[in-house]
Amino acid sequence: MRGSDADRHREDGTGALSRLAPHARHFLARRKGVLARLALWSLAESGQAFLVGYGVARSVDEGFLAGDPRRGLLWLAIALAGVLSGAPVVRGVFTQLAGLTEPLRDGLVRHAVDRSMTQAARGGPGGTDRAAVSRLTNQVEIARDSFAGLVLTLRSFVFTAVGALLGLLSLHPALLVVVLPPLTVGLALFLCTLRPMAAAQRRALAADEALGDHAARSRAALRDLTACGTGPDAEQRGADLVADAAAQARTLAGWATVRTAALGVAANLPVLTLLMAVPWLRGRGVSTGALLGAFTYLVQSLLPALHTLMTALSAAGARLLVVLDRVLGPVPDMPPRDTGPPKGTSPTGTTDDVDGRGTAARPAADVARPLSMPAPAAPAVELRSVTFSYGVHAEPVLDALDLRVAPGEHLAVVGPSGIGKSTLTRLVSGTLAPSRGEVRVAGRVVTGRAATELSALRVLVPQEAYVFSGTVGDNLAYLRADVGRDELEAAVRIIGLELLVERLGGLDGTVRPAELSPGERQLITLARAYLSLAPLLLLDEATCHLDPASEARAERALAARPGTLLVVAHRLSSAVRADRILVLDGVHAVCGTHDELLDGSPLYRDLTGHWQAGAPQQR
Repeated sequence: MRGSDADRHREDGTGALSRLAPHARHFLARRKGVLARLALWSLAESGQAFLVGYGVARSVDEGFLAGDPRRGLLWLAIALAGVLSGAPVVRGVFTQLAGLTEPLRDGLVRHAVDRSMTQAARGGPGGTDRAAVSRLTNQVEIARDSFAGLVLTLRSFVFTAVGALLGLLSLHPALLVVVLPPLTVGLALFLCTLRPMAAAQRRALAADEALGDHAARSRAALRDLTACGTGPDAEQRGADLVADAAAQARTLAGWATVRTAALGVAANLPVLTLLMAVPWLRGRGVSTGALLGAFTYLVQSLLPALHTLMTALSAAGARLLVVLDRVLGPVPDMPPRDTGPPKGTSPTGTTDDVDGRGTAARPAADVARPLSMPAPAAPAVELRSVTFSYGVHAEPVLDALDLRVAPGEHLAVVGPSGIGKSTLTRLVSGTLAPSRGEVRVAGRVVTGRAATELSALRVLVPQEAYVFSGTVGDNLAYLRADVGRDELEAAVRIIGLELLVERLGGLDGTVRPAELSPGERQLITLARAYLSLAPLLLLDEATCHLDPASEARAERALAARPGTLLVVAHRLSSAVRADRILVLDGVHAVCGTHDELLDGSPLYRDLTGHWQAGAPQQR
């Protein structure tokens, strides 16, 4: 995450409110007519709230207690008419509400499109704003629905409160003195809890997600942790995460207690205060009907409206604030385009500069070679201006990429998630065809070549390891049916499969895929690849479920095997072990050694910092 984004996520709601306030004032100022009509319909709701309590009070004082039941029933009928009048009022309110919510949605859509186009024009990773689709669809609809809910709730509370408070005043001014203070205290206490409660919720959610992720990973790799002796480290990490989650949960519970107290004060204290103040009110001339009317105002109007307002502010209000800040917030600054490291020759004889299209340059040997020297062997892998897109109009995943990998070389491919590393391995393996350009393996074009020919040129080991029900030996010999038992045993020893094979009953033991951990399945496929005669091995995060020590052992064995190794790395140690490293970032492709890239590639330095923040690396 860039610094500006991180700062925006760390700040509290005050900064977001200050940024959004001008937008809100401008939006509402242009819709004064809609607001006026909405207020007129809401005044009817104030009248409805006023009539309910006032009618009850008058029916008691002037009707039933005065010995005139017909007059009492008449006042109750008036109160009932006030209740029934709510249906056309609600219809009118919703009609006017569309005049606010639909322009808001349209304006947010326009702003999201403008923001995306501005960001694309500035340039940056990927060239476009990849979050634009989310802002145009899901986030805009969340903002529209949340805004509508808040307008309805806030409007209802304000006009209901006005009607009820006027009713209390009309019955007797002393009623306001009793009811208003506890109501105000409860509402103020609730508002004070909104910001710290939201912050506590975010921290508790993050801690819970971290704990769940650690538990899922540990459960999936339980056998690997036991076999490699790294169980205590994983246990300590889990204990730390449990302690952090518990601390955050206690903090959240503390604020939840304060919030519950606020709701209790706002919902119950006015009624309790009114009950306790009955003798005092009666002494000041408040009638029995006025007291019943006051209770009616509280129970039927004020407290339900206040509870609905609190619920809406704590849920829809927080969502609206976050979404509006993301849609209407400033376009993040884009880092300058990386021009790559200075020109220089790597130990393998290839220049590590990047040309104007962001592609790794070709060896200088291609430019001039003495006639007396024998022609060198064809590159193990060669990409010539390769461009690939997952659709005719889609943005290229790889754009005009040139790359040469020498026979016997060990190349690591790194870059952010989703940047095209797996796509590159599929292009080299021949399972994908480039949109433009040419891919060669051992001097042969791979596009359109038969599967039997491709299998003789390369082996692709994906992240999801494939094993089948059968013997251990059958699984290891899957790519080489004529392999001898001695070679199978040597591969087991070199890759580090001894304990697993012994547990399964030796080479003749039965493999049941469902009973193997992801790491165990990956070790079997790595040993299978080691035994293959193909001159090129492609590992697409094929060691991601192994611990660092097991990964290092397997990669060293595969690198020592005759042939070329291309690895999509997910740990720093995996990249450092390679002869060269190819860094993909969606705009440029930079190739060089670890030390050269630390000096010349900002993205590689960022990735290195991310990797080093984890566990110690195995070299």
